[in-house]
Amino acid sequence: MSPIDIGLITTGILLLLVVLGVRVAFAAAIAGIIGLIWIFWDKRAYDPSQFSWAVAVAVKTAGQVPHSKISSQALSLIPTFILIGYLAYYAGLTRALFEAAKRWVGWVPGGVAVSTVFATAGFAAVSGASVATSAVFARIAIPEMTSIGYNQRFAAGVVAAAGTLASLIPPSAILVIYAIIVEQNVGALLLAGFIPGMFSAIIYAALIIGMAVTLRNFGPPVGGYSWVERLQSLPPVIPIFLVIAVIILFIYNPFGGDSWGTPTEGGAIGAFIIFAMALYRGMRWNQLRNALLETAKLSVMIFAIIWGVLIYVRFLGFADLPGQFSLWISSLEQSPYLTLILILMAYAVLGMFMDAIGMLILTLPVVFPAVIALNGGIAVSAEESAFGMSALECGIWFGIIVVKLAELCLITPPIGLNCFVVAGVRPELSVQDVFKGVTPFFIADAITIAGLVMFPGIVLFLPGLLL
Repeated sequence: MSPIDIGLITTGILLLLVVLGVRVAFAAAIAGIIGLIWIFWDKRAYDPSQFSWAVAVAVKTAGQVPHSKISSQALSLIPTFILIGYLAYYAGLTRALFEAAKRWVGWVPGGVAVSTVFATAGFAAVSGASVATSAVFARIAIPEMTSIGYNQRFAAGVVAAAGTLASLIPPSAILVIYAIIVEQNVGALLLAGFIPGMFSAIIYAALIIGMAVTLRNFGPPVGGYSWVERLQSLPPVIPIFLVIAVIILFIYNPFGGDSWGTPTEGGAIGAFIIFAMALYRGMRWNQLRNALLETAKLSVMIFAIIWGVLIYVRFLGFADLPGQFSLWISSLEQSPYLTLILILMAYAVLGMFMDAIGMLILTLPVVFPAVIALNGGIAVSAEESAFGMSALECGIWFGIIVVKLAELCLITPPIGLNCFVVAGVRPELSVQDVFKGVTPFFIADAITIAGLVMFPGIVLFLPGLLL
């Protein structure tokens, strides 16, 4: 049997395990080990005496590859970014952000919902986890919206959808994971997420304002704040702007010269700033312990997924499935943009049944080389490529688009994680209520993705300053 056939059958086994409810980390590890044993035993013509040898080589390979990848320094960004978010919550920055946003933009139609979106976007700038962002604002924003007349389902939908902004706006753990998998510049990808993240927030806000204008009894604006009260709301959120400035300066120095350090160092300093702020605001030992434990739990979950999927990715290399898929994609006699749209639609469907991180880690080793081949390959210039950009720019552009699609997966049934988290924090809401509340935001996300595909400059402007 050819390695390609073994690769396709083993991939089918993986998908079956996922459909049966096996966690992606374990399903990928199991499928990868089975595939490696099969590949090595096939090379010995299925000699029964060589089966133990095939098992030994497969297990050795499965043990070495994940360790070598996970020990990468770049991955240390993930727990650092997650810790920033949890410390920011215990420092009270979430409520300060919400209050500041309400005083500044609460006067527009649907003002409190719009304030929730922009406050969540601000918190996303110090949090690398969408789930944590949704959990925090479910406690703060939903009671505020329902108390002034917002539909409870829609209020929950606003929080669940806005929480996904943490996947794009740096510091973003999922962007770091993407960069590691496809071997892209971490700093360039983090920079690339700023403008698309704010673009997505603006689209959300525009949707809410449009609904408030056209629907009766949607939710009144909030006014009556003087300029003095608005200015008084700004000092408590200064640490957030400090963290944003530090991360930018450690990725790209806008004043000229080299950056101040690595993104990892910037993340560590950002965590220290928020930690100092939390201490200043009276954070207690049990709160610090909870922040550290939650950070450890989420980090371990992410690293377990990476570890399991890397075993499967190693098997894919032996089966040459990514190379064959790239050749097939590049040989299609149709518009490269049509092929790209079909790939993105496949991601949208797959995201209904898999968590975002697992989906990206599992598919990128096959899909990313195909997209680069679709663009014209590694060595082509921007003028000669299908999408009008170099291979490096294409990798960044595709990364932001696919991460935005991963955001959509966080709110799509049946396993939209953000919706489950919001329902868990607000016992008066069912998961079905939250799913109904996020429905309008699918339109906003479709508009955002279309904008990123049609206008790559939204993604590439900031990283173009670094590359």
